[in-house]
Amino acid sequence: MAMVDVTVRGAGIFGLSVAWACVLRGASVQVVDPAGPAAGASGGIVGALAPHVPENWNAKKAFQLESLLSAEGFWAEVEAVGGHAPGYIRSGRLQPVADDAALALARQRQETAAELWQGRARWELVRTEDRDWAPHSPTGWLIHDTLSALVHPRQACAALVAALAVKGVEVLNDAPDQGKTLWATGVAGLETLNAGHARLVGAGIKGQAALLQLDRGGTPQLFADGVHVIPHLDGTVAVGGTTEREYDSPDSTDAQLDDVIAKARAAVPALKDAMIVERWAGLRPRSRSRAPMLGAWPDKPGHYIANGGFKIGFGMAPKVAEVMADLLLEERDAVPEGFRVEDNL
Repeated sequence: MAMVDVTVRGAGIFGLSVAWACVLRGASVQVVDPAGPAAGASGGIVGALAPHVPENWNAKKAFQLESLLSAEGFWAEVEAVGGHAPGYIRSGRLQPVADDAALALARQRQETAAELWQGRARWELVRTEDRDWAPHSPTGWLIHDTLSALVHPRQACAALVAALAVKGVEVLNDAPDQGKTLWATGVAGLETLNAGHARLVGAGIKGQAALLQLDRGGTPQLFADGVHVIPHLDGTVAVGGTTEREYDSPDSTDAQLDDVIAKARAAVPALKDAMIVERWAGLRPRSRSRAPMLGAWPDKPGHYIANGGFKIGFGMAPKVAEVMADLLLEERDAVPEGFRVEDNL
């Protein structure tokens, strides 16, 4: 295959991951972002790589499963080349079971997970006894899934930047297009698309999160009362987040984050006295369909789009990188229905 030139515009998780996949296949790649790496939502602090529930199977859930299963190898290679740890670990997730109805539903999902997850991960019920790191559960039961993983968003982006640098690819502030151009420009990219279409293509949805000082690295992530509790490997725990379609300031925190922190402390006693070391807010790019937007940019030959990661961008990144590299380098379109750019236009 002849060498292909690729310009990636946007140095968030989608842009960096696609650039990495293209470099590994021998492409000549440049990454351009005037704000630098992880300047938008990819510079956040949560990093929950958690699956959808194992039922009502569809293309989005199948795509996510493949991505989550391939993530360990993806991040291990990035770290091996660049020497920078992304903070990745597949340590599972615990969720409380609220009542008998939820317990019955969890038992059903335990059976469907065995089939849908191909025996490569489990969704199972466990008791709460003898667990100092677990959310309060009214029934005494917890859902434990072994598919969930976590990554530190900033560290993961830095790991990709380091690996790309070893391969001779730097993140540039400005440069003209060379060859095919991928637009992975997050909220700004959605706003550009909105300007050219009669209906909303996508928008930035504000999220708030906090980092607490507590070392629970290597333990499962928790999800309780709508709050993600993510024990990073660096001795911090992230709690988040909010989903705000209306806001006064995109990057300021307020009482809504206070509520998230209070819920996390109430659900997880181990967090009661943990010191807050950072409060974060930012906009995450959400497409109209809620799924990532992947593929060729209609009516703009040679240009492509990878956008709309919203809350699942880091979990989807390994598979997004694979299918976009297929499209950019081999003109092989493996983007599933529901993820296509035209589905949102």
